[in-house]
Amino acid sequence: MALPLLEDHRDLAEAVAAFTNRFGGIADTRSNVKRYAAGDRPDSWDGLVRQGLHAVHLPEQYGGDGAGLAELAVIVEQLGAALYPGPYVPTVIASGILATAAGSAAETMLTELAAGATGAVCTGAGLRAARGDAGWTVSGSGDPALGLPGADVVLVRANSEDGDLWFRLGPSTSAAVAIEDGVDLTRSIGTLTLTEYQVDDGLIVDGLQAHRVELIANTVLAAEASGIAGWALRTAVDYVKSRQQFGRRVGSFQAVQHKAAMMLVRSEIACAAAWDAARSEDHDEDQQKLVSAQAALAALPVGIENALECVTLLGGIGFTWEHDAHLYWRRAISIAAVAGSEVKWAHTLGDRSADSARDFSFVDREMLPELREQVRRVLDEVALLPDDGTTSASWAPAKGSARRARFAEAKLVAPHYRAPYGLGAGPREQAVIAHEFAMRGWAQPSTVIGEWVLPTILEHGNAEQQDRFVEPSLRADIIWCQLFSEPGAGSDLAGLSTKARKVEGGWVLSGQKVWNSGAHEADWGVCLARSDADAPKHRGLSYFLVDMTSKGIDVRPLKQSTGKSEFNEVFLDDVFVPDDCLVAEPGQGWKLAATTLSNERLSMGSTLHHGSSDQFRQVIAEASHDCPREEAVEGLGRSISRELALSAMNLRGVSARLAGQEPGAEISVSKVYNALAQREGSRDLLRLLGPRAAVVDPAANYAIDHIGLPSILFGGGTVEIQLNVIAQRVLGLPRS
Repeated sequence: MALPLLEDHRDLAEAVAAFTNRFGGIADTRSNVKRYAAGDRPDSWDGLVRQGLHAVHLPEQYGGDGAGLAELAVIVEQLGAALYPGPYVPTVIASGILATAAGSAAETMLTELAAGATGAVCTGAGLRAARGDAGWTVSGSGDPALGLPGADVVLVRANSEDGDLWFRLGPSTSAAVAIEDGVDLTRSIGTLTLTEYQVDDGLIVDGLQAHRVELIANTVLAAEASGIAGWALRTAVDYVKSRQQFGRRVGSFQAVQHKAAMMLVRSEIACAAAWDAARSEDHDEDQQKLVSAQAALAALPVGIENALECVTLLGGIGFTWEHDAHLYWRRAISIAAVAGSEVKWAHTLGDRSADSARDFSFVDREMLPELREQVRRVLDEVALLPDDGTTSASWAPAKGSARRARFAEAKLVAPHYRAPYGLGAGPREQAVIAHEFAMRGWAQPSTVIGEWVLPTILEHGNAEQQDRFVEPSLRADIIWCQLFSEPGAGSDLAGLSTKARKVEGGWVLSGQKVWNSGAHEADWGVCLARSDADAPKHRGLSYFLVDMTSKGIDVRPLKQSTGKSEFNEVFLDDVFVPDDCLVAEPGQGWKLAATTLSNERLSMGSTLHHGSSDQFRQVIAEASHDCPREEAVEGLGRSISRELALSAMNLRGVSARLAGQEPGAEISVSKVYNALAQREGSRDLLRLLGPRAAVVDPAANYAIDHIGLPSILFGGGTVEIQLNVIAQRVLGLPRS
């Protein structure tokens, strides 16, 4: 929920939070809103300057700390959470931009800003520059600019036929600043009008690149939106934990819990977008263009949404002038507005994604050379082997494949497993291995359902079970299915009714399972059954490994609404399971099932099958009168944004582990957002197609693809169940 991952960044965030607590807070802000709207700096400005919070990102030769955009974003997020008033954000945007410029004008302004001057940036299509014999002349009005009234240093961009003209605004009777009535009551906003304004050559700023300017501005604004979103979440959760209605705490109502959980999901998206933009400071131009548009599109609307949801959870008290919620809401609206329209950024991101993709790798080509060479040798060997094996009709890997056997022998099917089944690979090692596969254009091997089953056996099974099942599964000699869901239990897994009766030498299972992926092709299944009818429902379950060829098993394919049969119902009629196929002890099934399901959610959290960017690109390639290209590009931008959000959240999770932090809420958050992203993307595709969506097209079956969404929305626990998990286990909301 906050940008800092590294210890020094966390220390910085704590220092900024301590600073805001010492200097009056929101009570001071409220009593001085007229001053701040007019352009005054807060009384705490000198203290902020003494601590160097305004110049942490500036080069040391100008009086800064020589840090970077990542450190600045940490400060901005904390100040945003405290609703710090006045010109801080417009000042650091101006100084951050100038730090990338060249020339004496930029150097002079940087020196002033590092010494404590305030700044603002004024742009807009209405400012037009023309070159004449006497130099540059600028006329027109700019867009409303944050911090412009009262700014000591004003950086202006005007448009000309030769490109952008950047210059410092000097005192002149042909320049007028109008103070606007801003939505945000805590900082000034104004409009600059120039009339035949003569630009002094000594005030022209050279060397600025449009993509760098955009990156700095959008990263800073995204970080502030993340701070606002986090404050709104914390404020709402604290309130509903204690507020009583109908004899219960409001936070115990499921509708309230789901609202709060979605606020957390949105906060994580905003935080990940701001973090990814900040870390791109040293990346190439194409990468910066992608993350800059993503920061504006993914983070800025979240500040508005979370502020609004905070008010709805606070109820009437949140809709009063006296509560601070509307002040945060106003600021969120203001920063999103000055950044540009959401539609514009969606289209921009779609356009920029046509020939570039975000690189989320965090290892370079020189890292772990011995491991790289080891993997390359195996890939060379595999390339010479026949691509044989019996291909599955569902998602299972091909059986009997020489290539798969070699990967298993080399411990590359699941390299993160401990020896002797894997390499014990940590995040860096796994990333290096994935990179080597990607450079060959090969997908890494998967055990599919085994991705969820095998970790459970490795963690809870005995040595004999591990030897019997893990290695053959890695070779794809054993294909797995999962026998959890039941017709009467649904998402209430603990309410299942399949019975396990103890008999001599084993157990007898009786019951019905449903929605079992690939059960018609599976060799073995993991089955959760009730072994103690008298125990509380979570404690009376046991976890069995079931041979799918056993007598009494009847597998019947289910025809889905798509017309396909990818799932099954399985009837268990007195199926005997020997004692050596019970994992752990009787009654521990719920704990084991939680391990299985957590691995399922982890593996499902990073890719989109429905509403993917590839599908939008196909629509764009086939654009017709019923599907205007401009709208399709916007849809592509929104789809890319969802994919970037997932990838950034996943990378943040990996980075947190590398920094020594325990895994947080990212698994459940990614699962929820993944499902919602696919639902939204698939629906966006249908909106584009018009009459084409009414006809089944075997080559691009978008309508049937949309009808297949329930497999994503239900799999691994419904969105609603995951929202319950987030609300109760992460946010700590009461069950009753």
